[in-house]
Amino acid sequence: MIQRSLLRHVQAIRQLPQSYASRTTRIIPGATQRLPALSSHQTLSSQRFYSAEPATSTSSEYSSTGSASAEAQEQEDPIKKELDSKSREIIDLKDRYLRSVADFRNLQDRTKRDIQSARDFAIQKFAGDLIESVDNLDRALGTVPPSKLAPQNSDPDTPPENRDYNKDLANLYDGLKMTETILMGTLKKHGMERFDPSEGEGEMFNPNLHEATFQTKVDGKEDGKVFMTQQKGFLLNGRVLRAAKVGVVKNS
Repeated sequence: MIQRSLLRHVQAIRQLPQSYASRTTRIIPGATQRLPALSSHQTLSSQRFYSAEPATSTSSEYSSTGSASAEAQEQEDPIKKELDSKSREIIDLKDRYLRSVADFRNLQDRTKRDIQSARDFAIQKFAGDLIESVDNLDRALGTVPPSKLAPQNSDPDTPPENRDYNKDLANLYDGLKMTETILMGTLKKHGMERFDPSEGEGEMFNPNLHEATFQTKVDGKEDGKVFMTQQKGFLLNGRVLRAAKVGVVKNS
């Protein structure tokens, strides 16, 4: 519609000079012939230039812009997807690395504990077999009464058979005692210790260290106290090698 109206307007402007030329006008002497002046609207309209190409619609412009943005998004999407996948892969690899480091450190600690335990308890079987020999040595020393170890009568005129003191027995006892002391010192260097819960005032009964063989009333003793040791106990680097067999006070 706009093009048609413009064409009609142009044709009307072109026909104006012919209509004016066909009219008879009175010529005044000394005056120049003038053509009627065109209106300002006709003059401006005659000077306009119009494109012969058909005008593009706004919808086509929007469609072209939308297609361009869609193409840009399609070009960016593969890069974004690849970046996201690489980020997830990095997170997964980092998690695996940290887990591997933690497992390796746990393995190192566990190996150290196993090595130390093997060192500490390497002589456990040997120590268990040696306990009986230590017990026999302790029993031999316990059979000698103290009265036989020190002279009770210092009168030189008393016959030897009437004397309680026996020098040879005392010397033998001293030798055995020294042997026991050296043996227990050597065992202690390797982590083996002997304990007697009835020494001193007596310890309270501990089921982790003691084995109660009987209970009885004892005046002046607290319930649960160890008042007698039938068999001494042994520890190897803090581990119970043999529990001590004891008698426990029970007054109530």
